[in-house]
Amino acid sequence: MNTVPTPSEAPERVPWYAVALTKRWLTYLLLTAIFAGTCIALSTWQFNRREEAQQEISRVLSNYEASPITLSEALPTLDTFEPDDKWIPVTVTGTYLSEDQFIVRSRPREQQAGVEVLTPLLTEQGNVFVINRGWLPVLPDGTENYTLPAPPSGEVTVIARLKAGEPAIPGREAAGNQLATIELPLIAERIGYPTYTGAYGVLDSETPPPIENPPLAAKKPSLDEGAHLSYAYQWIMFGLLAFIALAWAIRNELRIRNAETDEGKARELKRQQKRAAQPTEEDIEDALLDQASR
Repeated sequence: MNTVPTPSEAPERVPWYAVALTKRWLTYLLLTAIFAGTCIALSTWQFNRREEAQQEISRVLSNYEASPITLSEALPTLDTFEPDDKWIPVTVTGTYLSEDQFIVRSRPREQQAGVEVLTPLLTEQGNVFVINRGWLPVLPDGTENYTLPAPPSGEVTVIARLKAGEPAIPGREAAGNQLATIELPLIAERIGYPTYTGAYGVLDSETPPPIENPPLAAKKPSLDEGAHLSYAYQWIMFGLLAFIALAWAIRNELRIRNAETDEGKARELKRQQKRAAQPTEEDIEDALLDQASR
């Protein structure tokens, strides 16, 4: 008895959750969430850095060109300093301790290696206020035997802008009169005078002026907040793109698994018809040649 073969039935359509909720794709989802969380953390960090940069710009705009006040007004005690007082000009009179000058290593300027010169100023009150007198390039022969420019001798009146002292860097120690950072407590220990350890001064002017050419004066701080905002948005976009890429990958696997269903075949046929209706590069080239020949 002859039997007529019946066409095989099309497979049933696979629902999206049968793919997305498998162990493999849930693991990918977890990794994507971790990546996106890292992106959000990095974005927040860039937003915070932008806020810090804006605060610094605000201090420069409000303090840098202000009228000088006395050191005792700005720093009523030796070990305190308010961050909002950064860049305020102060005036102080005293005598430089030229025999106790220090240099701070690793201070590049305009892509040139150099050092900064610190000179303690013994004030009329008997306290020491550290003055950053400026920048010197590294020696051409690579040695560290700097001959530091002599500061003005005798009584001098200094106008300087306040900056907070710097912390020590682990693993980098002072050698002789060379410091790794502007670590004010260490300088106080070295010179043996009561010393302002909350802040130091970036030199603006000295009266009388020095006889020798002084170190190169510090530059005015930049008012550019940097690219932190664009970086923050980029990290947010990276996090969103990770989820978009995950959704696309799940959709692509779902399409492949449903390719033999009636719905999948109809979708592929429609895609082929649409592709066939579009002119090829050869068709476009022939049309351009026909137009040119008319």
